[in-house]
Amino acid sequence: MLNINRLRTQTRSSRSIPMGGLDYPDQKKKNNYVGELLLVVILTAICLLLLKQSPKFNTPNQFSRREPGVTHVLVTGGAGYIGSHAALRLLKNSYRVTIVDNLSRGNLGAVKVLQELFAGPGRLQFINADLGDSKVVNRIFSENAFDAVMHFAAVAYVGESTLDPLKYYHNITSNTMVVLEAMEAHGVKTLIYSSTCATYGEPEKMPITELTPQVPINPYGKAKKMAEDIILDFHKDSDMAVMILRYFNVIGSDPEGRLGEAPRPELREHGRISGACFDAARGIIPGLKVRGIDYKTRDGTCIRDYIDVNDLVDAHVKALEKAAPSKLGIYNVGTGKGRSVREFVEACKKVTGANIKVEYLERRQGDYAEVYSDPTKIREELNWTAKHIDLQQSLQIAWRWQKSHINGYGVQSLFSSS
Repeated sequence: MLNINRLRTQTRSSRSIPMGGLDYPDQKKKNNYVGELLLVVILTAICLLLLKQSPKFNTPNQFSRREPGVTHVLVTGGAGYIGSHAALRLLKNSYRVTIVDNLSRGNLGAVKVLQELFAGPGRLQFINADLGDSKVVNRIFSENAFDAVMHFAAVAYVGESTLDPLKYYHNITSNTMVVLEAMEAHGVKTLIYSSTCATYGEPEKMPITELTPQVPINPYGKAKKMAEDIILDFHKDSDMAVMILRYFNVIGSDPEGRLGEAPRPELREHGRISGACFDAARGIIPGLKVRGIDYKTRDGTCIRDYIDVNDLVDAHVKALEKAAPSKLGIYNVGTGKGRSVREFVEACKKVTGANIKVEYLERRQGDYAEVYSDPTKIREELNWTAKHIDLQQSLQIAWRWQKSHINGYGVQSLFSSS
């Protein structure tokens, strides 16, 4: 009996030893864990304190959230000639603006001018991105609270479109689909679409109304019409507000000399006639090439409706103000008056004071003889009328910018800015 009790005592003792041995290291680990956790908490508090002292910490990203009374507009192609002028006008009118541009045609210098003018928080941001990349575009939409889109981004030279049509169908038509899909996915309900009179082709009757049949004759006009058709088909079962502006030949620049037209040097041959006239006046090119003098017009040269860029962006802002859910508006943006190329060249000579050498060549493929608008609809529905209708005055303002920016948005020239 004694042996049995002794055995039981030894058994209990042998069991208590290892258990007691396990209890001691567990308590040590627990204490270490508590200490480490306390250290992490202290370090985190210090980091938060430092971050709160940073001005950026206390200023949330205003572009990512909606604010009462503030309209946030995405301006695609906002580094370009027309897009930058539109961004300027929107910012002056207290809109919040995000510019998206891949700078293939636009100018970073124009964006920098805008950033300097509107440097306050929540006014302007620039994103360098390609609208052809749907993943990037969707990320931009997910990270920003856009209320509306002004879609300017596009290659836009008739001559170039005949040489490289696939570029135009991809850049204009496909990219517009990407933007439209992103708008639908992220609930952006207003689209102001930058279209062109090139969708009409060469109508049998003048002036052109919004009901004039669209029969484009070059890839640029065809690509724009395809984009319009996609937008219109989508709009049929959507509550999106859509305003399509078909505008005519754009001239002029900001009257205060902050922005102007600065095309890529390699694209001068395809650019606007105003740019070619100024280049000839400055001696950048030996002379001006006028293509086509046998059209059935009053002097044999093409007739166009020249719209000042300031009037054009005014039309865009009025379209944005009038946009409403499910509303569809299609408008011509022009002066309603046609001017011949020969008349335009003479006006340019007077403005620049240069003896511009003019070479008359055969017609350019894809051009049309006569195009000018009937602006009645936009006047009646948007209360818009072109104000800058003096061709020579618009050219004078543009020439002043050109003289003081001989290298575009690069190093300014020593020419007088008067």
